[in-house]
Amino acid sequence: MNKRPIPYADPISTIEAVEETPASPSAPKRMTLNMGPQHPSTHGVLRIVLQLEGETIISAKPDIGFLHTGIEKQMETLTYAKAVTLTDRVDYLANLSNNLCYCLAVEKLLQLEIPARAQWLRVMMTEFTRLNSHLVWLGTHALDIGAMSMFFYCFREREDILRILEMFSGQRMMTSYIRVGGVALEAPRGWQQVVGKFIRSFPSKVDQYEDLLNANPIWTRRTKGVGFISLEDMLDLGITGPMLRAAGLNWDARKNEPYSSYDKFNFEVPVETSNDVWGRYRVRMREMRESAKIITQALEGMPEGDFQADAPHVVLPQREKMKTQMEALIYHFKIVTEGYRVPAGEVFQCIEAPRGEIGYYIVSDGTSKPYRCHMRTPSFANLQGLPTLLEQTLIADSIAALGSMDFVLGDTDR
Repeated sequence: MNKRPIPYADPISTIEAVEETPASPSAPKRMTLNMGPQHPSTHGVLRIVLQLEGETIISAKPDIGFLHTGIEKQMETLTYAKAVTLTDRVDYLANLSNNLCYCLAVEKLLQLEIPARAQWLRVMMTEFTRLNSHLVWLGTHALDIGAMSMFFYCFREREDILRILEMFSGQRMMTSYIRVGGVALEAPRGWQQVVGKFIRSFPSKVDQYEDLLNANPIWTRRTKGVGFISLEDMLDLGITGPMLRAAGLNWDARKNEPYSSYDKFNFEVPVETSNDVWGRYRVRMREMRESAKIITQALEGMPEGDFQADAPHVVLPQREKMKTQMEALIYHFKIVTEGYRVPAGEVFQCIEAPRGEIGYYIVSDGTSKPYRCHMRTPSFANLQGLPTLLEQTLIADSIAALGSMDFVLGDTDR
């Protein structure tokens, strides 16, 4: 097959085009486009090899691995307490969700009883994480499609959320706030006023987003009827999260397999049936409203009590105690330097993250370091549906369909 390179005028897009000469004059001409791995709309180092017939995508092959960090292997070299910091870096938009899933798994092996206050704080913070993630998705996805002002609106509220995370943990993004045995710190003084002020005004901000997009003819034409993938294909490929719920499947691990006191909260699971880019947008918009309801319930009904389990051999002692109690100082030294032993066994824990289901599989050999830690991340599983999602789609619609998946490459390459 003779191939002739075709110059492409836009160096930023990093699309390389190769025209393929047909085997016979009657055969249709096909072109292979190499989109990525630095294409702006792939939101990370993802390479997609597209084969086109005219303006229609015949096949799409994702090429991952450019961001591989070896996090799973690194966790085998760290104690269970120190490995929490690596879970932050799997998905920078859902770091607290990864903290929670990992800690729940380790706590199962340790058979730790977590106080109600710590569980409710975890729920509140992971719902802030969901809001943070969905806001970044909405702002960048709208920017890809052409609604530039949405980016600034969404990041306005995201900045408020990052300030709240910093108020609780001391860090804006990689918080490591959820720890084995509870949370790292007690809720700071005045947190009710700050969280209350934000969460009371947030639903009106979602109204504002919808006013800007729902009646926008460009937005609706570029999202409705675009990016179809059947529910059966998604189930076969292991796709989870908003993509499934946009296809009519009422499944959310927070409801169907409750963890960390989610059964104490009243919220609905948003479901749509259009199974396209528009449906995924509607699911995430409704999920933000439900997250606001959950945070409001956590704010108003936060239990009193300890924010950490009564397990001095696992939980780092409070700094005030270290200054006056020798026993606390010794426990701190031993946990930091040696870690704590976890009973031998294996465990799997699943939670509902912003992009879908996260699963942590941990194998313990009875030492202070995990023998094996495998992460079942939603981005990796969801990207398996990319070829089916893009096939027979117009090249002009590919970015809208691609963005509706809401993947993070760090969540894919571990």
